[in-house]
Amino acid sequence: MTRTAVVAGVGPGLGESIARRFVAEGCRVALLARTESYIESLAADLGDAALAVPTDLTRPEEIEAAFEEVRREFGPVDVLVNHASGGAWKGARDVSLDEFERAWRVGARAGLQCSQEALDDMLGGDGDGTGSGDGDGTESGDGGTIVFTGATSSVRGRDGAAAFSSAKFAVRGLAESMAREFGPRGVHVAHVVIDGGIRPPDRAVENPEEYLDPDAIADSYWHLVEQDRSTWTLELDLRPHVEEF
Repeated sequence: MTRTAVVAGVGPGLGESIARRFVAEGCRVALLARTESYIESLAADLGDAALAVPTDLTRPEEIEAAFEEVRREFGPVDVLVNHASGGAWKGARDVSLDEFERAWRVGARAGLQCSQEALDDMLGGDGDGTGSGDGDGTESGDGGTIVFTGATSSVRGRDGAAAFSSAKFAVRGLAESMAREFGPRGVHVAHVVIDGGIRPPDRAVENPEEYLDPDAIADSYWHLVEQDRSTWTLELDLRPHVEEF
Protein backbone atom coordinates (compact mmCIF):
# COMPACT_ATOMS: atom_id res chain seq x y z
CA MET A 1 0.00 0.00 0.00
CA THR A 2 1.42 3.38 -1.01
CA ARG A 3 0.94 6.07 1.62
CA THR A 4 1.07 9.82 1.19
CA ALA A 5 3.04 11.44 4.01
CA VAL A 6 3.58 15.08 4.90
CA VAL A 7 6.58 16.12 6.99
CA ALA A 8 5.87 19.65 8.23
CA GLY A 9 9.15 21.27 9.15
CA VAL A 10 12.01 19.57 7.29
CA GLY A 11 15.65 20.43 7.80
CA PRO A 12 19.02 18.68 7.93
CA GLY A 13 19.05 16.09 10.67
CA LEU A 14 15.92 14.40 11.98
CA GLY A 15 13.46 15.92 9.49
CA GLU A 16 15.56 14.68 6.58
CA SER A 17 16.02 11.26 8.19
CA ILE A 18 12.24 10.89 8.58
CA ALA A 19 11.68 11.84 4.95
CA ARG A 20 14.33 9.41 3.71
CA ARG A 21 12.99 6.55 5.82
CA PHE A 22 9.41 7.09 4.67
CA VAL A 23 10.46 7.20 1.01
CA ALA A 24 12.46 4.00 1.54
CA GLU A 25 9.28 2.37 2.87
CA GLY A 26 7.40 3.25 -0.32
CA CYS A 27 5.67 6.47 0.77
CA ARG A 28 5.16 9.55 -1.34
CA VAL A 29 6.51 12.32 0.88
CA ALA A 30 5.76 16.04 0.81
CA LEU A 31 8.45 18.23 2.34
CA LEU A 32 7.15 21.43 3.96
CA ALA A 33 9.62 24.10 5.08
CA ARG A 34 10.53 27.73 4.49
CA THR A 35 13.97 27.07 2.99
CA GLU A 36 13.05 26.44 -0.64
CA SER A 37 16.56 25.65 -1.87
CA TYR A 38 17.09 22.97 0.78
CA ILE A 39 13.84 21.06 0.33
CA GLU A 40 14.10 21.25 -3.46
CA SER A 41 17.60 19.76 -3.28
CA LEU A 42 16.40 17.04 -0.92
CA ALA A 43 13.39 16.25 -3.11
CA ALA A 44 15.64 15.97 -6.16
CA ASP A 45 17.85 13.54 -4.27
CA LEU A 46 14.86 11.45 -3.13
CA GLY A 47 13.36 11.25 -6.62
CA ASP A 48 9.80 11.19 -7.87
CA ALA A 49 8.45 10.01 -4.49
CA ALA A 50 9.27 13.38 -2.90
CA LEU A 51 7.63 16.77 -3.39
CA ALA A 52 9.10 20.07 -2.19
CA VAL A 53 6.40 22.46 -1.02
CA PRO A 54 7.92 25.74 0.26
CA THR A 55 5.76 26.74 3.21
CA ASP A 56 5.95 29.25 6.04
CA LEU A 57 4.15 27.32 8.75
CA THR A 58 3.32 30.51 10.63
CA ARG A 59 1.06 31.58 7.75
CA PRO A 60 -2.32 29.79 7.65
CA GLU A 61 -2.91 30.56 3.98
CA GLU A 62 0.40 28.91 3.04
CA ILE A 63 -0.44 25.75 5.00
CA GLU A 64 -3.81 25.53 3.27
CA ALA A 65 -2.20 25.97 -0.15
CA ALA A 66 0.48 23.41 0.67
CA PHE A 67 -2.03 20.67 1.46
CA GLU A 68 -3.99 21.49 -1.68
CA GLU A 69 -0.80 20.97 -3.69
CA VAL A 70 -0.05 17.69 -1.91
CA ARG A 71 -3.52 16.36 -2.69
CA ARG A 72 -3.23 17.48 -6.28
CA GLU A 73 0.13 15.78 -6.79
CA PHE A 74 0.01 12.77 -4.44
CA GLY A 75 -3.60 12.35 -3.31
CA PRO A 76 -5.12 12.23 0.19
CA VAL A 77 -2.80 12.43 3.20
CA ASP A 78 -2.33 9.21 5.20
CA VAL A 79 0.55 10.25 7.48
CA LEU A 80 1.46 13.61 8.99
CA VAL A 81 4.58 14.40 11.00
CA ASN A 82 4.29 17.73 12.83
CA HIS A 83 8.00 18.37 13.22
CA ALA A 84 8.37 22.15 13.27
CA SER A 85 9.42 23.98 16.41
CA GLY A 86 11.25 27.10 17.42
CA GLY A 87 11.64 29.70 20.09
CA ALA A 88 14.03 32.35 21.33
CA TRP A 89 16.33 30.95 24.00
CA LYS A 90 15.46 33.59 26.57
CA GLY A 91 14.00 33.60 30.04
CA ALA A 92 10.61 34.95 31.02
CA ARG A 93 11.90 38.48 31.75
CA ASP A 94 13.79 38.81 28.48
CA VAL A 95 11.60 37.16 25.86
CA SER A 96 9.40 39.54 23.90
CA LEU A 97 5.71 38.94 23.36
CA ASP A 98 6.35 38.57 19.63
CA GLU A 99 9.04 35.94 20.25
CA PHE A 100 6.79 34.10 22.67
CA GLU A 101 3.88 34.10 20.23
CA ARG A 102 6.04 32.99 17.30
CA ALA A 103 7.10 29.84 19.19
CA TRP A 104 3.43 29.00 19.67
CA ARG A 105 2.61 29.75 16.03
CA VAL A 106 5.38 27.47 14.73
CA GLY A 107 4.60 24.60 17.09
CA ALA A 108 1.08 24.43 18.46
CA ARG A 109 -0.89 26.51 15.96
CA ALA A 110 0.80 25.11 12.86
CA GLY A 111 0.50 21.62 14.34
CA LEU A 112 -3.22 22.11 14.81
CA GLN A 113 -3.83 23.50 11.33
CA CYS A 114 -1.73 20.81 9.60
CA SER A 115 -3.61 18.19 11.60
CA GLN A 116 -6.98 19.68 10.62
CA GLU A 117 -5.97 19.49 6.96
CA ALA A 118 -4.78 15.88 7.28
CA LEU A 119 -7.82 14.83 9.29
CA ASP A 120 -10.08 15.98 6.47
CA ASP A 121 -8.48 13.22 4.38
CA MET A 122 -8.12 10.62 7.11
CA LEU A 123 -11.74 10.93 8.20
CA GLY A 124 -13.31 11.66 4.83
CA GLY A 125 -14.15 15.24 5.75
CA ASP A 126 -13.88 18.38 3.66
CA GLY A 127 -10.80 17.24 1.77
CA ASP A 128 -11.94 16.10 -1.66
CA GLY A 129 -9.20 13.51 -2.05
CA THR A 130 -9.08 14.03 -5.82
CA GLY A 131 -5.31 14.28 -6.20
CA SER A 132 -3.50 13.32 -9.37
CA GLY A 133 -1.52 10.48 -7.82
CA ASP A 134 -1.25 7.04 -9.37
CA GLY A 135 -4.41 5.76 -7.70
CA ASP A 136 -2.90 3.03 -5.57
CA GLY A 137 -2.90 4.88 -2.26
CA THR A 138 -5.50 4.69 0.49
CA GLU A 139 -8.85 6.34 -0.14
CA SER A 140 -10.00 9.32 1.88
CA GLY A 141 -11.52 8.30 5.19
CA ASP A 142 -9.44 5.16 5.84
CA GLY A 143 -7.76 6.54 8.98
CA GLY A 144 -4.11 7.43 9.29
CA THR A 145 -1.23 8.46 11.57
CA ILE A 146 -0.27 11.84 13.03
CA VAL A 147 3.03 12.13 14.89
CA PHE A 148 4.15 15.17 16.88
CA THR A 149 7.83 15.73 17.61
CA GLY A 150 8.37 16.69 21.22
CA ALA A 151 11.42 17.38 23.36
CA THR A 152 12.66 17.23 26.93
CA SER A 153 10.98 20.62 27.27
CA SER A 154 7.62 18.97 26.51
CA VAL A 155 7.61 17.43 29.98
CA ARG A 156 10.11 19.54 31.93
CA GLY A 157 10.43 23.29 31.62
CA ARG A 158 13.92 24.50 30.78
CA ASP A 159 15.68 27.45 32.37
CA GLY A 160 16.06 30.24 29.85
CA ALA A 161 13.58 28.82 27.34
CA ALA A 162 10.23 30.28 28.33
CA ALA A 163 8.86 30.41 24.78
CA PHE A 164 10.19 27.06 23.56
CA SER A 165 9.14 25.14 26.69
CA SER A 166 5.67 26.70 26.77
CA ALA A 167 5.11 25.88 23.09
CA LYS A 168 6.29 22.30 23.56
CA PHE A 169 3.94 21.81 26.52
CA ALA A 170 1.11 23.07 24.30
CA VAL A 171 2.04 20.63 21.53
CA ARG A 172 2.01 17.73 23.98
CA GLY A 173 -1.43 18.69 25.27
CA LEU A 174 -2.73 19.00 21.71
CA ALA A 175 -1.40 15.56 20.81
CA GLU A 176 -2.92 13.90 23.87
CA SER A 177 -6.28 15.56 23.29
CA MET A 178 -6.32 14.56 19.63
CA ALA A 179 -5.34 10.98 20.43
CA ARG A 180 -8.38 10.58 22.65
CA GLU A 181 -10.69 12.32 20.19
CA PHE A 182 -9.63 10.59 16.99
CA GLY A 183 -8.18 7.25 18.11
CA PRO A 184 -11.64 5.68 18.27
CA ARG A 185 -12.16 6.88 14.68
CA GLY A 186 -9.09 5.13 13.34
CA VAL A 187 -6.46 7.87 13.51
CA HIS A 188 -3.31 7.06 15.49
CA VAL A 189 -1.98 10.21 17.15
CA ALA A 190 1.38 9.91 18.92
CA HIS A 191 3.76 12.28 20.66
CA VAL A 192 7.51 11.54 20.63
CA VAL A 193 9.66 12.97 23.42
CA ILE A 194 13.19 13.46 22.09
CA ASP A 195 14.89 13.45 25.48
CA GLY A 196 18.43 14.42 24.55
CA GLY A 197 20.54 15.98 21.87
CA ILE A 198 20.33 14.72 18.29
CA ARG A 199 23.64 13.96 16.60
CA PRO A 200 24.31 16.87 14.21
CA PRO A 201 24.55 16.01 10.51
CA ASP A 202 27.31 18.48 9.64
CA ARG A 203 30.02 17.96 12.25
CA ALA A 204 31.66 15.31 14.40
CA VAL A 205 30.93 15.24 18.13
CA GLU A 206 33.31 14.26 20.90
CA ASN A 207 31.06 11.66 22.54
CA PRO A 208 28.60 10.37 19.91
CA GLU A 209 27.12 7.84 22.35
CA GLU A 210 25.58 10.77 24.23
CA TYR A 211 23.48 11.75 21.21
CA LEU A 212 20.47 10.21 19.53
CA ASP A 213 21.03 8.94 15.99
CA PRO A 214 18.51 10.70 13.71
CA ASP A 215 18.19 7.63 11.47
CA ALA A 216 17.36 5.51 14.52
CA ILE A 217 14.74 8.04 15.61
CA ALA A 218 13.23 7.85 12.12
CA ASP A 219 12.97 4.06 12.56
CA SER A 220 10.81 4.68 15.62
CA TYR A 221 8.59 7.09 13.71
CA TRP A 222 8.00 4.48 11.03
CA HIS A 223 7.20 1.92 13.73
CA LEU A 224 4.41 4.22 14.92
CA VAL A 225 2.97 4.30 11.40
CA GLU A 226 3.04 0.49 11.21
CA GLN A 227 1.76 -0.27 14.72
CA ASP A 228 -1.20 -2.59 15.10
CA ARG A 229 -4.26 -0.73 16.34
CA SER A 230 -4.47 -3.00 19.39
CA THR A 231 -1.13 -1.62 20.68
CA TRP A 232 -1.04 2.02 19.61
CA THR A 233 1.49 4.21 21.41
CA LEU A 234 0.33 7.57 22.74
CA GLU A 235 3.72 8.82 23.93
CA LEU A 236 7.15 7.47 23.08
CA ASP A 237 10.26 8.55 25.01
CA LEU A 238 13.57 8.31 23.16
CA ARG A 239 16.91 9.00 24.84
CA PRO A 240 20.54 7.95 24.41
CA HIS A 241 21.80 5.08 26.53
CA VAL A 242 24.06 6.76 29.06
CA GLU A 243 24.95 5.97 32.64
CA GLU A 244 22.26 7.99 34.45
CA PHE A 245 19.51 6.06 32.66
